[in-house]
Amino acid sequence: MKAAVLGLGYVGTVTAAALASRGHEVCGADIDASKVEMIASGRSPVIEPGLDELVAAAVSSGSLRTSTDVGEAVRGADVSLVCVGTPSAPGGGTDLGYVMRAVDDIAQALRDSARPKAFHSVVVRSTVPPGTVDDLVTPAIERTLGPAGAAYGTAMCPEFLREGSGVADFFDPPFTVVGTSSAAVASAMTELLGFLDAPPRVVEVRTAEALKYACNAFHATKVSFANELARVFRLLDIDSRQVMELFCEDHSLNISPRYLRPGFAFGGPCLPKDLRSLLHMARMNNVDLPMLAGTLVSNDLTVAEVVDRITIEGGLVVALLGLSFKASSDDLRESPNVQLAETLLGKGYQVKIHDPVVKPSRLVGTNLQFVESRLPHLQRFLADSALEALDGADVAVVCSADAAVIDALIARPPKRILDLNGELGEAVEALHGYEGVGW
Repeated sequence: MKAAVLGLGYVGTVTAAALASRGHEVCGADIDASKVEMIASGRSPVIEPGLDELVAAAVSSGSLRTSTDVGEAVRGADVSLVCVGTPSAPGGGTDLGYVMRAVDDIAQALRDSARPKAFHSVVVRSTVPPGTVDDLVTPAIERTLGPAGAAYGTAMCPEFLREGSGVADFFDPPFTVVGTSSAAVASAMTELLGFLDAPPRVVEVRTAEALKYACNAFHATKVSFANELARVFRLLDIDSRQVMELFCEDHSLNISPRYLRPGFAFGGPCLPKDLRSLLHMARMNNVDLPMLAGTLVSNDLTVAEVVDRITIEGGLVVALLGLSFKASSDDLRESPNVQLAETLLGKGYQVKIHDPVVKPSRLVGTNLQFVESRLPHLQRFLADSALEALDGADVAVVCSADAAVIDALIARPPKRILDLNGELGEAVEALHGYEGVGW
């Protein structure tokens, strides 16, 4: 295929050289003449292990050329990859000036192209806020070329290249994602990246745009997490390097997909208690842990938001399906569902509760003490079945994915269903009035 790469910084140079090394005809464009000249002479304008060799080989073979003229790069190409910078704007936003300038140049080049009827894929690789491609990029091209369709299509294909290992990351990515509503663009990108072991995952455009932010936010969080722990442990004469080395050996919970699923707040007998204890240790040693302290604040906000979403719509009868902090458990200690029920009752709501596992007669010890302190008349609010709890309910707040709960929702759907679980299935999600807590 023929590809134009706009922007010859870290991402653009790696992308252009890598694609050219796999047989594609690539023309890289940049307004910086020095970058263009360096690549044309077989040298990379950025330092990356293995990139000089990759550029030199691609230029020598004739598969990679460069230009300061975007039109020259785009004309005759099947796909344009926008790899320009997206620096911070004042106030913390994203400056999309370079992206939109590149997009306008692409549209102008396509309008003036000698082959205007050939399909062209305009693909953003730069990190941009969700909605950029649909709300800004596509309309900008439409103003020059008319509606997308048979002539061109747009997409987002985020890059996941770490500086210092960009070449290796390009050829062995954790995943390749293409966000587009165009089958033709999806097909073109699948062909362009066909040399990778796994074919691209085609998703919604906004999903692809958001994914890069999710990844980088998590990476930043991990750095702060390790450093906050180290600030406390150092004062307790603990080598935090050894702690984290052992921590990372747990692939069941620590380094795994566990907990990385949108849903309701955390709770139970361990996480809140131990996090409070860690924060207490820090205070006793005059150490600030803002990220970990913020975790408790964020957890409380999750509950508060659900309360707001229930109260804003009206209706005074709530069916709460699920009470324990975790499925297949009757442990109510610090369950956010108990906190939710307590808050709604305090606001005057009629709350009917059903949990397929919780049996008040079997609650003992601290579990019993906790629920008696928060919901002292629990038995009055319990329904024997999910169907009974749903009878007359204005809204169902669903924390359980038990089969009987799902069947009851389908058989007797209320006006609103607020899903805090995320695993109720397509049949429930298709019901009128369904809404997810975070989707």
